[in-house]
Amino acid sequence: MKLGLLGLGKMGLNLAINMKNNGIDVLSFDLNPDRMKEANEKGINTASSYKELTSMLEPERLIFMMIPAGAPIDETIEELAHILKPGDTIIDGGNSFYKDSMTRYSKLKTSGINFLDAGMSGGMEGALNGVCSMIGGDKGIFDKYEDLFRKVSVKDGYLYTGKSGSGHFTKMIHNGIEYGMLQAIGEGFEIMQSSDFEYDYKSVSKLWNNGSVIRGWLMELMQSAFEKDENLDEIKGVIRSNGEGLWTAQTALELQVPAPVIAAAVFARFRSMQEDTFSGKVVAALRNEFGGHEVTKA
Repeated sequence: MKLGLLGLGKMGLNLAINMKNNGIDVLSFDLNPDRMKEANEKGINTASSYKELTSMLEPERLIFMMIPAGAPIDETIEELAHILKPGDTIIDGGNSFYKDSMTRYSKLKTSGINFLDAGMSGGMEGALNGVCSMIGGDKGIFDKYEDLFRKVSVKDGYLYTGKSGSGHFTKMIHNGIEYGMLQAIGEGFEIMQSSDFEYDYKSVSKLWNNGSVIRGWLMELMQSAFEKDENLDEIKGVIRSNGEGLWTAQTALELQVPAPVIAAAVFARFRSMQEDTFSGKVVAALRNEFGGHEVTKA
């Protein structure tokens, strides 16, 4: 299988390496020449433009996008739409809003171009070693590329979720849940930090990850963060947001489904832009651990 991968950021490059390691012939492109250079150094072939990339792919071409949600996706699709032909397929593996994905699917359908929305979880490590994939779109197109998702995902780590938009909807809800989990961890450590007891947070994280009800990858990453900075003194409690938690809260309001934990976690991120808190430091450190998200240095 040969495909074109657009976007060589922290997730895209690792996914390209993942594909290469699993026998997929990857040709990549990024607007940033430094990322292209890094990809070459890691053995990933690159093209000089969208046009060159598509010209080097076989008929019924497959383009896998790993670029930021919003305008960059629309701009890229607009450019690709003038190059691609009926029967070609675009997969959006980023964190796009599900309604945008449904609109893109319908627009491309009129030109005979297929579109799959693929929510992908697992952070940078998952992109490199096996993601968790949630895929929406036409079942026949998913069936055609199911082996691709099987290869780049962890065991039992991909699911066809249904019609167009359902993949990114599932990922949106996943990220909303993530917001709540991160916030609860942050608040718990802040209560401990405010108490009269002197805790070794790294040891507490390690303990909780061994046999406790809240054990898991986030606790493992929490231990890693405290190993690097035992009291998180080197960063501020600023928690940036990519939008998925807000979209989840807004969708809950539209569907009249109570989601107070997720909504509160969204508000906590807004608050973190105004004041420095220990819970903010914890969540910021965790996001940096699993997703490489930028932290604000103290």
